[in-house]
Parts: sequence; structure tokens; C-alpha cells
Amino acid sequence: MCGIVAYIGTKEAYPILIKGLKRLEYRGYDSAGVALMNNGNISLIKQKGKVSELEELATKASITGTLGIGHTRWATHGPPSQINSHPHISNNGDIVVIHNGIIENFQSIKEELTRRGYKFISDTDTEVLPHLIEEIQKKEKCALDKAVRLALNEVTGAYAIAVFSKKEPNILIGARKGSPLIVGIGETEFFLASDASPVIEYTKKVIYINDEEMVTLNRDGNFELKTIQNEEKTPNIQELELNLESIEKGGYDHFMLKEIHEQPKSIYDSVRGRVDLTNGKIKLGGLEEYKNRIMASRRIVIVACGTSWHAGLLAEYMIEDLARANVEVEYASEFRYRNPVIDEDDIIIAISQSGETADTLAAIEMAKQKGCLILGVCNVVGSSIPRASHAGCYTHAGPEIGVASTKAFTAQVSVFFLIALWIAENKNTLSKSRLNQLLHELEILPSKIESLLKSCEEKVKAIAKEYKDATNFLYLGRGYNFPAALEGALKLKEISYIHAEGYPAAEMKHGPIALIDEEMPVVFLVNNISSHEKTLSNVQEVAARKGQVIAIARHGDTQIKKLAKHVIEVPDTEDCLSPILASIPLQLLSYYIALERGCNVDQPRNLAKSVTVE
Repeated sequence: MCGIVAYIGTKEAYPILIKGLKRLEYRGYDSAGVALMNNGNISLIKQKGKVSELEELATKASITGTLGIGHTRWATHGPPSQINSHPHISNNGDIVVIHNGIIENFQSIKEELTRRGYKFISDTDTEVLPHLIEEIQKKEKCALDKAVRLALNEVTGAYAIAVFSKKEPNILIGARKGSPLIVGIGETEFFLASDASPVIEYTKKVIYINDEEMVTLNRDGNFELKTIQNEEKTPNIQELELNLESIEKGGYDHFMLKEIHEQPKSIYDSVRGRVDLTNGKIKLGGLEEYKNRIMASRRIVIVACGTSWHAGLLAEYMIEDLARANVEVEYASEFRYRNPVIDEDDIIIAISQSGETADTLAAIEMAKQKGCLILGVCNVVGSSIPRASHAGCYTHAGPEIGVASTKAFTAQVSVFFLIALWIAENKNTLSKSRLNQLLHELEILPSKIESLLKSCEEKVKAIAKEYKDATNFLYLGRGYNFPAALEGALKLKEISYIHAEGYPAAEMKHGPIALIDEEMPVVFLVNNISSHEKTLSNVQEVAARKGQVIAIARHGDTQIKKLAKHVIEVPDTEDCLSPILASIPLQLLSYYIALERGCNVDQPRNLAKSVTVE
């Protein structure tokens, strides 16, 4: 959601900015812009639409300079437009700002600045920042860094900003609160970015800026890190584990397709080193320090949003089934608004691919105040949620660029399977032989996914062609496959814009069955053994009403072939792992239907990869 890239050094900034903006496109946006400093002048170009349109506009202008900032905007205050695009500039034309987040008290600041003669041209909350910084400089007669710091003490809300001024052409300033920002440290240059993707080509040394911290980057190679209360901080320089190849398409038409095909590796990497098959042991080093507290907890409360919430539902099924522990799953976006009953005996597990989800971070902070132990399950090392958590587990799925989550989801579920088994092992709720059996099934899961991808893709393509013009889909599953049905429906909605709903199969008769006719595709997940017969009964009810049944079933299931119009076969596995296998063809189905409909698969409309504002 919105993207920042900025540069100060000896190189031409524009090529770095435009390439960085392209690498940030996956975050979701509706407009883009750049501003560069050159010989005492500011070149400002911004445009509604794609980065490619901005690039086309920039070719008609002479844009040079070794200091610059770039931004992709996801509209909050004010519709997508050239005027509302970032960067924004102060009334005196000296100060340029880009901003991710929301300034909640912008209206009162705007009214005060208007009374003082400042003119506003956009609808955005962001525009108050350059004007406020200008006003503080006039009043305090101070340098840019002090003016930015004082301005940030007057605003309420979330922000990640990059600022420069033509009066101080050797300084670039960044700051954050509630929205991610990193500093890339080169040999004779610095970068600011929302995440590592624009930086990795140039350096692997980074600093993750913490909330209410501000960094001043100097062209001479020095930098200063302070809080906005003017307290000096010692920077923690880290080495990125990311590599450039992982954020390229690698010969695939879309990142989403690449990431679907990466799932054998992403699952393997997420469990590698955490399982000792010889001795039947699970090693979760991130949780060991808190093992006694976790085992003694009253309940586990999982908080998440979107696809991560579906992973949380599967975690609930796994932990309750295998470890016999009490689990509840909450939408992070609702959790703190309903005054939940939680206390220090509860364990809060926060799930987020990006580690920056604003609602989930807010839920964590509320739970911390109640004395809860916070565990994080995230994919991005060094992101905000792991840093806000007491402990946790990384998923190691690698960068996920496609907005619709695929490999991150199955990696999350795989890690939660390990967490469930780790709790079960420590609570002795599973026999040694059963634990070993489940661990063995997890070990061979990547090879099963690899064979499934080879066997089902062409069949899924054909089904996608047949149903590309459908206006509604229904996804049904029981037990472990109910959350997988929810996730399958979400994927179709996200990238094909077809209305789809996921339901427990048994709930179909409590309403959704009224929708079924010969035009309605109904996707059944019947590949879990425990509820197979019951789900077949639901399939028969749909078939009797001429619904178009698409079934995800185990290899050799002859019963379903008599009832369903289309059957996509998946390998047999334990019920608790069946949702992972079922999810693979559902991801492919949404991808190929979206492709048939001409949709932008990697950047679906209105969506952002990382929702960093409420």
C-alpha cells in the first residue's frame, strides 16, 4: 500500500527511482511521481496511472540530479489524480515530501495553515506536511532536520516520509510511525524505501527504522538516527537475506504463477531445519524460551487479516485437533474495537505475510498492554510485527510479489502444522508413532505438490476457459477444508473480480442452496477422508439442482467421478495437510480464469499487497 523510494549519492537518481517504483508496484497503487534536485532547482513529475505512464511522461522532460524521491500512491484522501499524486511541495517551492500513511489531524492543521495564508491545491492529508515544515522553518529559523522533527511532533496518525529541500541539497530525511521504512547503506550513497525490493540491487546493508524515529542522510556519507523527541539512537545495521533473482519473474508470465510453482520449495524452506525425523522431534528455536508459558496458557488467540486469517483458521483446527489446546481466531481489524476479554494467561499469535499489517500491529499493541505473550508468524525478516513480538517463527517463503497470496499462505499453514505438533509433543497429546507419521507426511508434502502442479495445470486451464464468464462461484468444504474453501473463494474474487463465497458444506442448506441453478459453478473440496461421505451427500444435492460441480478429490475417488462434472485429482495425505494440497488447484483456477478475463493478475484493482493503514 503506497511505496517510497529515495536516493542521495553520486549516481543519477532518476533511473534508480523509476526502477524502484516498478519493484514497488506489487504493493498496489493508482498514481506515481518523482522529484529530483539539480543545480538548485526541483524537477517534479507525477501522473495518475501506472509507473510506465510516469516513465513515458518523464522521457519528454530533462530529469537529472543525484538526489531524488519517488512514490506510488494508493488513494485515501482524495481520488486518484495528477494533483493528488505525490510528491507534494511547499508553498515557497523549497520543500518536497512523499508520505505513506494517514495524518489523522490533517484537517485542523490545514485550517490553521490556511488562516496563515498557505494555499492547498490537493485533497490529500499529505499536503499539510510540506507547508507545516515550511511554517516551522520560518518561525524557528531552523535547519530542515529540526523543522521535520518538530512537524512530526504536531501530527497524529501513521507515516513513512521522505523529505528534501533545495536550500539543503546535500540532505535527505526519512521518518516513520506505523508505516515501514528502511535505509539502504551503499559505499558513497544512501537509499530510503518501503521495503528491500528497490534496494537489493545496490546494497545488502540496511537499517530498519523504528516507530517515531527519523534518519538524516548526508551526501558526505554520514547519517544520524534520532527519535522525533531528539534522542540519539544507535543504528542496528543488518544484512539482507534477499537476493535479486527472487524478486524477478524468472521466465514466468506473472509473479503469481511463479509463486504458485515455488510452493514445493517455499514449504520445504519453511520446515527445513525444524524437524528431526530420526528422533521424531520438532525444533522451534523461536519459541523455546517461552515454552513453559505457552504450555501453561489458558488459550491461544490468533489475530490476522485476509488470507492470513484463513491460515489462522487452519491453525485453530490443527492445534485443537492435534494438541488439544483452546484456540480462537480473530479478525485483527475487529479485535481491538470490540473490547475483547484477554489477560496475561493468553497467548496472542499474530500472522502477516508482510509483517506490516496495520490492523494486526494495532491488535498486538492492545494485547501487550494486557500483559499477553505475543508470538509472530511472518515472512519478512526485520518487519514490524516480528520486532513487536516477544518471539515467533518466520515462514521463509521468500519474497511474494503477487498481490494475491499463494506461497505465503501454504508456508504459514505448514509452519502452524509444526507449531501444533510442537505443542502436542510437549503436552503428550500424540503417541510417538503418530507424531512420526505426521512428520513423515510433512516431509513428502513438497514432492506431492510438485507432482500435483504437473498433473493438474492443463485440466485447470480447460475448466477456466469454460467458466470465465460466470458471475458467481460457490466454494464448499468440511472440517479442515472449510478454511481452504474460504481461501479459494477469496483468490477468485481478488484477481478475476467474480463474486465468490466460501461456506461449510453443511451450511449450504441454510441459505446458499437457493442460489444454485445450471449457471452456478460449485467447487467442492472432498479430498479429506474424515468427512468424505458427508460431503458427497452435499455434492448430490447440488447435482440434483443442476449446479456445475467442480470437485477437488483424492486420486482414485470413483464415487465423486459419478457426480461431478469436473474432477481435479490431488495426492492423498493426512486430513490436517489436505487443505494445502487442495489450495494448489484453487490458486491455479483463479489465476487462469483471471487470465481468460484479461485481468491484471499481479496487480488487481483497488488492492494493496501490504495494508499499512487502517
